[in-house]
Formats: sequence, structure tokens, C-alpha cells
Amino acid sequence: MMIRFFEVLNQNRSFIILSLIMLATFAVFLISWLKEPRRLLNGILFTIFLLAFGVWLTVMILSTSLRPLILTYEILIVLFIATITLLAAFSWLFFLWNAYIVWKRESHTLSNLLTLFIGIGIIVVWLVALVGPFRNLPSWVRILLYAPTAILDYLLFVAYNFLVNLTFYQIVPRQYNQDYLIVLGAGLAHGEQVTPLLASRINRAIQYAQKQVTKGRKMPKLIMSGGKGGDEKVSEAQAMTEYAIARGIEPKDILLEDNSKNTYQNMKFSAEVAAKDFGSKNYKAKFFSNNYHIFRASLYAKAAGLNANGVGCYTRLYFLPNAIVREFAAVLLLKKKRHLIAIFLIILFFAIYALFDFTGIIH
Repeated sequence: MMIRFFEVLNQNRSFIILSLIMLATFAVFLISWLKEPRRLLNGILFTIFLLAFGVWLTVMILSTSLRPLILTYEILIVLFIATITLLAAFSWLFFLWNAYIVWKRESHTLSNLLTLFIGIGIIVVWLVALVGPFRNLPSWVRILLYAPTAILDYLLFVAYNFLVNLTFYQIVPRQYNQDYLIVLGAGLAHGEQVTPLLASRINRAIQYAQKQVTKGRKMPKLIMSGGKGGDEKVSEAQAMTEYAIARGIEPKDILLEDNSKNTYQNMKFSAEVAAKDFGSKNYKAKFFSNNYHIFRASLYAKAAGLNANGVGCYTRLYFLPNAIVREFAAVLLLKKKRHLIAIFLIILFFAIYALFDFTGIIH
């Protein structure tokens, strides 16, 4: 029997090695994500696993020599590619439609027009690609003009990586054993009233606290985090506290952090409030914001030294595309140094390539 086992193993050695590689890429991703879900590298690791899984699945199906199975697999691949192609081709229509809905239902601010700008940008790119105005230019000039396309491809990959991380961050384990629940503030209506968006964050934190209590654990303290804006009559933390008390939370279970002006300060100052109340930094905490915002907020928490992950609350679906684009832009700026270096290297590569073409070195 052992001899037969080793014969089978020897015959399928390549597939076994491929399977081990695929499992290893998944293990690396899973360990990295579970250890630190706030790491941007996790999206790249997941993509590597997906590629390895795709190769593994293709080899496995082709090795069966079952024509119906192989044909079904080929059809699924063609349908997948066709779907992606159609989505890319008509994405401008989706962005313009979303811009119209947001403009109709939300405030008319520049930040709420991001999907409009993207839709127009996609149309311009398609028109340039179809018309081809640069085809008669010298080859070295055309090479230089490839640089913007390469930069766009790079930014699309960065955006994809951000979306992967944002998606996985929605399912970070909840762990109902927290000492503090930090609610991130947002602008107040009429300078003193909690907005529906901010109310959803507070309600989610209250729901979380109540579920923790029903599991037989202690009531966590809620840290209301948000300072007073220039056009606000009271601090966001104060308005949030009054809202939570009106919904049954005891004042003794609420702590205020009313000095912060941005998300980074939310995290930094809330960590100080929690450490002072707890007596050390060994407390357990979660922070609460809208689902589209929690991953970027987690990066600020990490930078501020707050060992906490976020819990997202519901956001209206029509608002998500615009909000996610805004979050991506903010994360891009947060890591602007590395992206500027990457863009510089792309430009340098095409500049050298164009110079070689101009001087005839590559001919």
C-alpha cells in the first residue's frame, strides 16, 4: 500500500506542489489579515492567492480530461471576461447616473460630484482611444504618451487593492469583550443636532454594547469623540452624549473627547481618554463609523497608536460609490510619498525608453 501511495504521489508531484503553493498563499494572506487587518499589503496578498487559485483550478479541471467539465469551465471564463469588459466599457454610464442621484438627494458640494468627474474622465479616455489623435506622431513621442496610461493603470490597481481591503475590513471579527466603544463624530445639523449619519454611528455602538451585555459581559463605556466646529454651538461629543442618554445609556457609561478636529485626532485623543480611565493602555476597544469610512479610520488608529478595529454602520447604497471614491482619494494622499515615488519611476522608465528610441539605441 505504501509503495502504491508513493507511486501516485510521484505521478502527481507537480499538481501536489502547485496545491501546496496555492494553500501557502492563502495561509500567508489569512495569517497577515487576522494578525493586522489594517495592513494595505493584505489586498496584494489576497490577489496573489486568487491568481494561484485560478492557476490551480485551471490545471485541476484540464487534468480531468472530462470534455463537458472543461467546456463548462471555458464558458464561465468567457462570460466572466465579457462581464468585466462590459462593466469597464459602460462604467461611465453608472458613474454619471450615480452623480445625478447624489446631486438630487444630497447637498450640492464639490465632494459629492466625484462620480460625475470620474464619468466624464472615462468618456474622455474612451474618445481619445477611439479617435487615436497621436498615431501619426514620432514613435518616441508616442512612448512618452504611454506614461499617463501606465500611471492610470497603476492608480487603478491601487484602487482595486483599496477596495479589497475595504471589503475584507467589513468582516473583521467582532469580539464582544470590549472595554470602550469609540464613536467618531461628524458635523452637526443647525450647529447642535445629531444628523442621521451621525445617529447611525451612535445607534450601532449602542446596539453593540447591548449585545455584549446580553452575552453576559460587562457594559462597555462609550467614548463620544468630536470637537466643536467653527459653525457649531456645542461640541459633537456633547450632542452625541445627549443623543445616547435619550436612548437609555447611563451618563456614567459615557466619556467625552471634545478636542479633536479630524479622524487622526479622534483616535489619538480617544486613546488618551481610554488609557486615563482604564489606568493603562491594556484596554480593548472598537471604534464606530460608517462602513465606507472604517478602513481609512483604521489607518489613522494605527498611526495614532490605538489598538482598535472598526465596526461599520449602514450607508445608503446610492451614496456608497461617491463616498468610496472620496475615501480612496484620502487614503491615496495618506500614502502619497510611496505613490509619488512609484509615479516618478513610471515616468522615468518611459522617458529613458523614449530617449533610447529617439537616439536609435533600441533599433
